[in-house]
Amino acid sequence: MSSNTPPNGELTVLRAGDYEATVASVGAGLVSLSFGGTDLVLPFPADELPPAYAGKVLMPWPNRVAGGAYSFAGQRFELPVNEAGTGSALHGLALWNAWQVERRSDAEVVLTHLLHGEPGYPFQLALTARYALDAETGLSIELGARNQGTAPAPYGCGSHPYITVGGDISTCELTFRAGKVLMTDEKLQPTELRDIAGTEFDFSQARILAGQQLDHAFTALPEGAWDVRLRHPARQLSAVVESTGTDAPWLQLYSGELRGRKGLAVEPMTCPPDAFNSGQDLVVLAPGQSHSLACRIHAVDG
Repeated sequence: MSSNTPPNGELTVLRAGDYEATVASVGAGLVSLSFGGTDLVLPFPADELPPAYAGKVLMPWPNRVAGGAYSFAGQRFELPVNEAGTGSALHGLALWNAWQVERRSDAEVVLTHLLHGEPGYPFQLALTARYALDAETGLSIELGARNQGTAPAPYGCGSHPYITVGGDISTCELTFRAGKVLMTDEKLQPTELRDIAGTEFDFSQARILAGQQLDHAFTALPEGAWDVRLRHPARQLSAVVESTGTDAPWLQLYSGELRGRKGLAVEPMTCPPDAFNSGQDLVVLAPGQSHSLACRIHAVDG
């Protein structure tokens, strides 16, 4: 038996109809998703660390905590800073941990992880991630958390897939609807919410992404549900991420410069960047309370 430990842990391949997905046990991450042999999610080699947080589950917070510090219930906490350039604690605590495969079938896998807590986040959460493929509706992702501790816990979550329709996203059309964009400073910390109608951030009508960089959070999303569509004008297939508006009132879009702009990060989020400090849309889980987030990635003709 080999003594090598793969960086992504145990891999599970799911299949349903023309869809195929690969899920890693480390970080409950999505390694790949394809439809009819065409990538919908920009894959990465399974024997390498995921680049730029590709496919990771973001728990117990998505995005950044400014300065790696926050106050909650009258106490100040300090988190490990893992993004030196911005001085932030980025994307939570569970993304590099080994998760357990709770159950799996040909088209579904459920992973679990117990977050025991640490000085910067002394809360105990039972986390779950479910990936399920359907031949008609594509890949469903459900993220859940239950407070297993004795004190209320601040919480947020998100998912970090990079969608693709092949080639450089600069040649692709992007469509999504949102009312506001969260502007940031040079350290990507929030500064103000702005209306996006008629601005460079307005993609309510399909627009080519050439020349535009995105690393922004959007809100005031359509009530009930929202979706993001990436389409190559010369191809007859679009990649779509959708979520219920109540589950994910925030959406982060990143144009993937760290991945050569080969994929667009579409990140459904329960809260904005630095919610541990602003408190905006922050979920507070009482002892025994649960929370869930659901989204879906699928292909659309045309």
